Parts: sequence; C-alpha cells; structure tokens
Amino acid sequence: MSKMILIAALAAVAVAPAAAQTKAPDPARLKASVERLVGFGTRHTLSSPTDPKRGIGAARRWGAGAFEAIGKACGGCLRVETIADRFTGPRAPDGVEVVDVLAIQPGTGDPRQVVIVAGHIDSRVTDVMNITSDAPGANDNASGSALVIEAARVLAGEKFDGTIVYALLSGEEQGLWGGKLLASTAKARGWQVRAMLNNDIVGNTVGQNGQVVADRVRVFSEGIRFAEDAQASLTRRAIGGEDDGPSRALAKKIDGIAAAHPQIGLDVFAVRRFDRFGRGGDHSPFLELGFPAVRFSVGIENYDRQHQDLRTENGRVYGDTIAGMDFAYLAKVTALNVAALRELADAPAAPGTVSLDGALSMDTRVFWDAVPGAAGYKLYWRRADGQDWTDSRAVTGATETVLKDIVVDDHFIGVAAVGKDGAESLVTFGGMAPRK
Repeated sequence: MSKMILIAALAAVAVAPAAAQTKAPDPARLKASVERLVGFGTRHTLSSPTDPKRGIGAARRWGAGAFEAIGKACGGCLRVETIADRFTGPRAPDGVEVVDVLAIQPGTGDPRQVVIVAGHIDSRVTDVMNITSDAPGANDNASGSALVIEAARVLAGEKFDGTIVYALLSGEEQGLWGGKLLASTAKARGWQVRAMLNNDIVGNTVGQNGQVVADRVRVFSEGIRFAEDAQASLTRRAIGGEDDGPSRALAKKIDGIAAAHPQIGLDVFAVRRFDRFGRGGDHSPFLELGFPAVRFSVGIENYDRQHQDLRTENGRVYGDTIAGMDFAYLAKVTALNVAALRELADAPAAPGTVSLDGALSMDTRVFWDAVPGAAGYKLYWRRADGQDWTDSRAVTGATETVLKDIVVDDHFIGVAAVGKDGAESLVTFGGMAPRK
C-alpha cells in the first residue's frame, strides 16, 4: 500500500469497520440459549454445583459445552477453560466457590492484548439468599450470557490481532465476585485489556411504565477513574480529562461504531456514570484495576421483572421470565457488541501516553508513544467546551506533529493508533509534556 493511499484510508472515517460481517446474530439461537438457561430452574450461585439438571453447576457446564461446540465447528479456534476461587461475604457467609467459564480466541499478535465480552450467568429472586425457588433470570442475565455465546459463534474462525475472551461469570448477585475473579486473573496473567464489555440486562424493550424502547441501548462509563491515585488526581485537575478516561473513551468508541453501522438499528445512549444510579456490575472490578470497561443495558427497564419471586398480585405479573424478552432487540445488542469486538480486536493497542506542549503559543506540539503494529495514527481534537471530538488528522511515519493555530488552552487533544485495515484503538487523552 502506498503512503498516499494509506493516508487517504486513515482520513476517510472516524471509525472504520474491521472485517465485513459474514454472520449475523440469530434471534432464534439467542432465544434457544435463554430457554436452556431458564430450564435449569435456578442459577443462584449458592445452588447445587453438581446436580446434572438444576442449579448453577449444570448451567455452567452447559455454557462450557456451548463454547466447546463452537470451537469444534471452527477447527479449534476457541480454547475453553474455567477459573475458580472461593469467596465469603454477607451473601455467602459459609463461603462459596465461584467459577467463571471462559472461551479464548487467540489473536495473531501479542497474546497479552485482550478484549473481553462478558455476562453473568447466575440468577436470583426477591430474597438474595433463597437458593431453592425457581429463579429463571431470563433478562437478568440469561440475555447477557446468550449474547456472549452468540458473539463467539458469529466471530469464531475470524482472525484478529488481539485475543478475544468470551466470559460467563458467576457470583454477580452475591458481590460481583465473578467479575473480581476475572479481573484479578487478567492482572495475574499480564493481560493488557483493551476493553471489557459487560452485558447485563440486555433483552427487553417494554419498560415498567409500558413505554417501548427498541432502538436504543445504554452504555455506562466512568468519568473520573476508580484507579486514579493522588498524583493522577492532581494532574487531571490541572489539564482536565474528566470526560476522557479510558472507560469514557470506550463508550465514545462504541457510540461511533453504532453510528458507522446504521444497519444494526441501535442508538447508543452513552450514560456518563459508571452504572445505573446507586448500583454496580461486573465491569466495576476492571475499572478498579484501571482497565477500560463499560456496561451495556437496555434502553428502558422493567423492575417487576428483576429480582422478583414468580407471582401475580392484583393482576400485576412479577418475575424475570421469557415472556418479558424481545429477541430481535437482543440480536441488535449482540450485533453492536460483535461490531465493537471486531474493531477493538483488529486495531492496535492505544498509545500508552500522549503529551502536549504549547503553553504561551498559538500552536500545539503533540507527541506520543509508538504502538507496535500501528500503520499510522489519528489525532483528534475539540474545543474545551465540548464533549465529542470534532476534528481529526491522520499521521503516518511519525509519532509527533504540530497543530497550527490550535491553542492548547482552548482545546482537548487525543491520539488513536490505526491498524493496516483502518481499525482504530481507543483515543488516549493528551496530557502535559514532561518538564526538562
């Protein structure tokens, strides 16, 4: 590829799709997966780990089997494994072994470069300690588990630079324990997590008030970082960046991917808080370790169908059953996850640091860390009173440039790495240049 053609390719779009989609998420397959998970009766984390037909153990074994079947069909492109640890807390006072089921699709590049898509497989009813009553958990969270399995089926056999990890997590309802287990495993294995996509309650379109929202998905992301230490806090106060940390950059990236794939039919409602008001999810432990992570959830919720005993009172139906699901919508959320996984796994890693130098100047010098495998880079900037990038410039063959007539006091600036096929990393926010 000539340098001129490469520059044109990098400059063409802000978010370039990776490989053309060869499979589409299938609503019928998603429904079958949810029905199978509901059929285990309860998937409470403290339910039986050994019963062959009922409980969390049977559900996890079925999930592992689904991954293994996908791997067999693609000639061994998935490596299936389980990770486990014992947790104790108020919701498991006697302790419980938490097991996560993983399917790993190795990339062609650095094996430490990882993208994760996850959903928790456990369920509950009104009393979080009730391990015997039926807890179908169709939307919370068989929907997210089915999405993860279907994403693996759609992407199986495709080749990416980065490794994709498909994860079915346990223990979410007891204390986000499956997320903690996977995050600590990622750290122990030295994974450089490019993104963690947590899918939790992603399959309904009718809200508790009867409103139908079938064309929108919420993506939650943190602003000020959980992992920010005192020095990082002082730096952020000096340069800004409350809206540009890795998690927020990931949400903006997903928003751009949705816009670049209008055929999916979903608008991203990028909620500027890390999760729903006063609540949390399995992406939280990744944020605590400094990894980029977001939560996908439906555009509108029905609380009568979350964490409820199965019952009808005064004509009002309670319980998280399949009757409350919309599988065409779940297929759209799955398609958006698939598009994001393709882009993020196909792109290089994000630049480690981006530095700015332009105090007392009308111009800004931008320089950044080289990224292995990057075919080029893309600078983004916007006025400092805006949230979204408005301008961009492609750069090849260099790791620095000067933005003429862009005053650093008045602008925010970042840099993404670009792969040979045009896929872009997350944008790394520009900070102060080291003092000499």
